[in-house]
Amino acid sequence: MHRLEFPDDFLWGTATASYQVEGAGHEGGRTESIWDTFARMPGKVYAGENGDLACDQYHRYEEDIGLMAELGFQGYRFSLAWPRILPQGTGTVNEEGLDYYRNLCKELHKHDIKACATLYHWDLPQGLQDKGGWTDRFIVDAFAEYVKVCYEGLGDLVDQWITINEPFCITYLGHLWGHHAPGFTDIKLAVKAIHHVNLAHGIAVKTYRETGLKAPIGITLNLATPRPATNSKGDKQAALIARAVESEVFLYPLLGKGYPELAVQALGVSFPVEPGDLEIMAEKIDFIGVNYYSESAVGQDKEAVFKYSGKPTWHDTTDMSWPIVPGGLERLLTWVHEVAPGIPMYITENGYARQDHIETDGRIHDRERIEYLKQHLEVCTALIKAGVNLKGYYAWSFLDNFEWAFGYTKRFGIVYVDYATQKRIPKDSAYFFRDVIAGYAEW
Repeated sequence: MHRLEFPDDFLWGTATASYQVEGAGHEGGRTESIWDTFARMPGKVYAGENGDLACDQYHRYEEDIGLMAELGFQGYRFSLAWPRILPQGTGTVNEEGLDYYRNLCKELHKHDIKACATLYHWDLPQGLQDKGGWTDRFIVDAFAEYVKVCYEGLGDLVDQWITINEPFCITYLGHLWGHHAPGFTDIKLAVKAIHHVNLAHGIAVKTYRETGLKAPIGITLNLATPRPATNSKGDKQAALIARAVESEVFLYPLLGKGYPELAVQALGVSFPVEPGDLEIMAEKIDFIGVNYYSESAVGQDKEAVFKYSGKPTWHDTTDMSWPIVPGGLERLLTWVHEVAPGIPMYITENGYARQDHIETDGRIHDRERIEYLKQHLEVCTALIKAGVNLKGYYAWSFLDNFEWAFGYTKRFGIVYVDYATQKRIPKDSAYFFRDVIAGYAEW
């Protein structure tokens, strides 16, 4: 028999994002975000679906939190919707929006669940995008104003703060490859966005320190440490370039290391660094959040933009076509532990997309998801025993939800959502987590 063993103070949580679950897109004073706009663009989101209703958590948060408590979760990572709190992006505060999040946090605390608030999970107010969004330096000041409002309005209730979720997706998917909002395909815009996102994070931490609040604050990065497809010199160099471009441009500035030269060379565009920027980006953080789903193999490709490309692998894949590579999590967290010694880590997202269906017994028997989770949690226990400072794990996602460009076709939830009725049905994986958290996950 095998049993997972974690420290007593290890934090078990689950996670969502505002645009993916809240709904109430035109209620409570909320204005449109770039994702509302992007979803209306022909061909950008599957079947033209959007987050107007999503999982309706705006109206159902008490039900959802009650279910979290039944499953034993100790933390809930949610995101604050900028256009719900500052409808114009700056200026007048929407108190109704703040009240929603205050009530959410109070409900969490009523069930002894910690509130982990992500300040930005991609839903930029459209009004700010119209002025240039993340490609214009003004956005840093706008973000500073927004986070200050959040700290003042919610600081007495939030137990853990995350500044920005997945800068990689904001910048590359949104500004270079066009797969995410706002849908640009320009390397120069992407490089500007990288710098402004990094700078906004630093400003958010600096502003937080000035408030005197004591809850820990960090950032969530979807870092990648691709492995070389072969032992050839070219493939090994390709893996180093990939890590520099996909990860080091975000992690290194936070650690006071600046932008890696290898990434600058690969991108071919200089970052718009001004005096004092590097110091601001390196404001001390209390933890690093790591989102992990998969690891890719890369090889040298002289025809590719960055001179490397992904290579086929032998692994089974999820419904996202992502290879299942638990060893990649070990390699990634070990690397972060080495380059950022002493900084605690949390896995802020880890999960499995699957075509879930309600079976004849009314249940969802998602055995493949459970197997994925087992394999990755086993890696976590081994890393902790090896001295890696891993302090918690947030499962992605609590609910099936709007999966960005894929609309509602991909289900990551440990709780099934019937989108026609909004009924919630815990999957077998939810009960698996209940046993894990209680200390009885064994097989």
